[in-house]
Amino acid sequence: MEVQDNPEKHQFELIVDGHTALAAYRLKPGVITFIHTEVPKELGGRGIGGQLAKGALDQVRERGLKVVPICPFIKAYIEKHPEYQDLLAG
Repeated sequence: MEVQDNPEKHQFELIVDGHTALAAYRLKPGVITFIHTEVPKELGGRGIGGQLAKGALDQVRERGLKVVPICPFIKAYIEKHPEYQDLLAG
């Protein structure tokens, strides 16, 4: 399972058992704003949201972007994982 960026839909996706978990975003030069994370109920309780967040944030780091976590899930993930706090914008 690998997190994929789908720039046409403005979301990172993780497809598991035919279901798509997604982290929607808005992109501006140098900054990505995560606005919504959704994990289908069929995938609940399996840590899929965490895998999605980690995969998305790893790709954001590779691109040198800063993060604005409007989405409560992404915000909480960054708070729980200090290794991503350097990605937070200003």
